[in-house]
Order: sequence, then structure tokens, then C-alpha cells
Amino acid sequence: MNSNNYCVIMAGGIGSRFWPLSRQKSPKQFLDILGTGKTMIQMAFARFNSICPTENYFIVTNEQYKDIVLEQLPQLKPEQVLLEPIMRNTAPCVAYANYKIKQKNKNAHIIVSPADHLITNEIEFINVVNKGLEYIKSTDKLLTLGLKPNRPETGYGYIQVENNEVGTGISKAKTFTEKPDRELAKIFMESGDFFWNSGIFIWTLSAIDKAFKTLLPDINALFTQEENTLNKITEKDFINKIYPECQNISIDYGILEKSDNVYVFCADFGWSDLGNWGSLYDRLDKDEAGNTIQGNNVMLYDSEDCLINVPKEKLVVVQGMKNYIIVDNKDTLLICNKGNEQDIKTFIGDIKISKKNKFI
Repeated sequence: MNSNNYCVIMAGGIGSRFWPLSRQKSPKQFLDILGTGKTMIQMAFARFNSICPTENYFIVTNEQYKDIVLEQLPQLKPEQVLLEPIMRNTAPCVAYANYKIKQKNKNAHIIVSPADHLITNEIEFINVVNKGLEYIKSTDKLLTLGLKPNRPETGYGYIQVENNEVGTGISKAKTFTEKPDRELAKIFMESGDFFWNSGIFIWTLSAIDKAFKTLLPDINALFTQEENTLNKITEKDFINKIYPECQNISIDYGILEKSDNVYVFCADFGWSDLGNWGSLYDRLDKDEAGNTIQGNNVMLYDSEDCLINVPKEKLVVVQGMKNYIIVDNKDTLLICNKGNEQDIKTFIGDIKISKKNKFI
């Protein structure tokens, strides 16, 4: 195992599209969404165990989730959990991790990964990541993992690539498109030169540091003004001071889409961004009627193509439902047509107005 390998896991989101299972106090990355016995962040951590030493992990999350991260990942020391005082998207998140790593190892090779993605072929995934790490070791290229689309998905970002580097599976990024409509997504899929953007990145510390200096100088300047305070007792005060000043911008938009130095490792390892109930339904096993059930005492009658997630011990009887999401979480029950799943955000907004944050 290479001691220069570092892994940054981004785990700061609130997972609102998985409401009511995902709540502000315990969002989806800390839940066993798949029913495997492991939470999403535990699965993400384990994914890189053969690549990165435990001491080389950093989890970037909201300060309110510090205790739950350390509870679910007891292998980590508190200083490996980087606490954001407010949400500022992924660019400040990556910058924070960069400067922590810089204090330890200026020769670092960094993997950046979300905490809430599903990967079904982990052997191939590890193979791809190891090849990616070998590729970036002696270059300043920024590498992202791209997946060949198997459907005209409108919920993902797409990257168009140029000619493949012979024998590597790696191509130069040409254009980025965020969440196209169905017709455009179909064109992308059929063209053969567009890939889903996984949001998993591999680069050297020096390469991403150079990119921040060039493309996001304001964020870079905020972290460099007192970077020696990182890894010291004054770190929390420093981060709390500069974070509200950071631009609210993603690493994709702030750096990858503006750089001419981005390359895509075009691979296939069974990836899915578990962004909503519909994407989870697509990945779970189904019965002969197309229903997927999480719960030990569910009885179905004349029901098809439903996702049902209820407490294991609770008896739930469902009759005459077709294409519905049914989620029971303690004090909240959601019954929503799968075709109208986007309305969950509207439901949450209305609940905040009428019920405050009690059920959010």
C-alpha cells in the first residue's frame, strides 16, 4: 500500500430526496439505505481500504455530523473529520482537504469520492482506481472516472471525450453537460463519446493545488492566508472565519469545466449515484410483480412496481398500489407516485412552513 495515497470522502449533504428516511440529523450517507448492514459512508470507507492507509483518510462533513462519523468509522481519529460550519458545495470542501493533506505530505496522490454512491463491481472499481493513481503520479492532469451510459439518464452529468489514449482507457475531456433533458440524453448515449460523470476524482496534490490557484484564486487565497493554523488548535476558528467567505461552487463547475487539463478514465464498474428513491428502486431486487420491499412483514395484494421501505418489525398491508413509493419512518409516512418523485422537495418546503422543522 502506497503511503502517498490519500482518500477524501465528501459526506456533508442532507439527502433531502430520500426524505422521510433521510433527515437533517441523520442524512442518507449515515443510513443503511441498501439493507446490507452497512451505511453508505461505511461502504465508501471500506471501498478504499486496500488502496489508502487508514491514517490517510479525511472525511469532510458538516460540524453537526462529527459524532455520527466517528461512531460509524471508529478507525478514524477526530482530526481526520473535517468540519464545515456551513454548506458551500464541493470546491471549498476539496480545498479544505487539500490544505490538511499539504501539511502532512506534499507528494500526495488524492482520491476524492462522494459518500453516497453505489458500486456493484468493487473488484473492477479498485482496479480502475489503481490504474488511475499510476497514471497521475508523474503528471499534473486531473482525472475523473466516467461511466458508459446504458440508458438516457436525465439526473446525471455527462462528459464528452476526445480520442482515447491508446491502451489506457483514458481520454481528454471535451465538454461537460449537467442533467440534460431526455432527448439530449438519448443523443448522448447513442453517440458513444459521452460518459456519465461519476464525481470521483484522482489527482496529485500539486495538480489540484495549481488548478485552485489558477481557476479559483479567491478560495485559494482564503485558505493560504493562514494555512499554518490547519492541524493546530486554532483550526476550527480559522475555518469558521473563512468558510462564509468561500464561493458556493462545485469542484466540477469551478475547476473541471474550466480547465483544459481534465482527462476521463472511461470504465464500467456498476456505478450509480443513489440520488433519490427512483435510483434506489432501479438497483434493488424485485419480486415477480416488480415490487422492491425493505421490511420483514409486508403483505402485498394487487400491487405492482412499488418501492416499499418500512420498519422491519411493522406489519404493513398494501392493496391496489401501482408505481408508488411507500416509506414509513417513525413519525412520518410518505405515499408518493414514482412518476412525481420530484415533488418531494415541494412537500419538504410546505412542511417547513406549516410544521417548522419537526418532521425534517
